[in-house]
Amino acid sequence: MQTYISILRGINVSGQNLLKMADLKKLYEQLSFRQVSTYIQSGNVVFAASEQNTETLAEQIHSQIKSTYGYDVPILVRTIEHWHNIVANNPFAKDASKDPAFLHVTFLATAPESNHPDTIFSKAMEGEEIHITPEAVYLYCPHGYGRTKLNNTFLEARLGVSATTRNWKTTQKLLEIAQNIQQ
Repeated sequence: MQTYISILRGINVSGQNLLKMADLKKLYEQLSFRQVSTYIQSGNVVFAASEQNTETLAEQIHSQIKSTYGYDVPILVRTIEHWHNIVANNPFAKDASKDPAFLHVTFLATAPESNHPDTIFSKAMEGEEIHITPEAVYLYCPHGYGRTKLNNTFLEARLGVSATTRNWKTTQKLLEIAQNIQQ
């Protein structure tokens, strides 16, 4: 069995696309996934599965959510090794002058179809920093993620890929949960 981390975009605890984490956990278990663990109320799930293809896993989860709840939500599934690399390669996490509370990672479903760095960088507010890789966009938003123009919707449009963003604390916690499951 391989340990995976999945993140869903557009799942909420209230309002549109309501899906409680207890129900999401049951849905994963119905797919025969093992050691299913959710983290906070925003579609973060760590699990073990015998399937080796992350795209197949994402499609299975997507289909089950769509057939059970009618929600058409993007799902990214990553191996623990992939997630570890994303965490290890965050250029802002190594900078002691950066407050980790303002770090975010936008996980990309695929490598960007297009990259318009001038357009993207021109939207950064004073003090904000952005680093784009084929797998993730690292953000430092000292004024808060809620105030930045470098949000998920903007990055998806400019990069031409589906994406979902998590704060640094959540990103690290999901890795920790996955490592505990893997042991």
